[in-house]
Amino acid sequence: MGAQWKAKHKDLAANIKGRVFGKLAKEIMIAARNGADPAANARLRLVVEQARKASIPKDTLERAIKKGAGLTGEAVHFDHVIYEGFAPHRVPVMVECLTDNVNRTASDMRVLFRKGQQGTSGSVSWDFDHVGMIEAEASTAGADPEMAAIEAGAQDLEVGEDGVTLFWTDPTDLDAVSRALPAQGFTVLSAKLGYKPKNPVDPASLSPEALEEVETFLAAMDANDDVQNVFAGLAG
Repeated sequence: MGAQWKAKHKDLAANIKGRVFGKLAKEIMIAARNGADPAANARLRLVVEQARKASIPKDTLERAIKKGAGLTGEAVHFDHVIYEGFAPHRVPVMVECLTDNVNRTASDMRVLFRKGQQGTSGSVSWDFDHVGMIEAEASTAGADPEMAAIEAGAQDLEVGEDGVTLFWTDPTDLDAVSRALPAQGFTVLSAKLGYKPKNPVDPASLSPEALEEVETFLAAMDANDDVQNVFAGLAG
């Protein structure tokens, strides 16, 4: 959870596929501004791979690439905005948005942060590192996450209970490490830039009721159409 908050409960994740497709389409359009060929556009290649693993429909993928690259004649404009603040019980959060209407998004954020506390620019970001985050799973027997991290050039790693390993990289090394991991016996599931908390809150320090309040707050944030990613300062 220290990397990117994700809905854990089935009821919270019930409509997640549609939101994932929409968010990936936005990222594809943004990345495609620098060229429609994934082979020559590293950022687009990473997002396209992630979209394919999420089973995004081929026509949706191709349409997003063409639209972002300006091949359809449609104007595409999204502002990248970061909102900072706290979830209930002083859990720090970074909320990354891509929006075509900054005023609408700002209004939505003010409402959503009422359950916590919205901060000003820099009020929370100082407690996060901007990093590359790669989720990968072993594709060969005996693949060693620690050795893979060393050989691929990752800075750190975190092995999850679900068998997925999160590799942390310097932002500039994200593409190189994601390309190197398959040779170390790992299949890359996703690769993106994000925020890693420096001093994460231990969920065990919160009561079950308090943790539920935090989860509900994060789920509401994630459900907003303009929100791309929610990074929460929770350990584990």
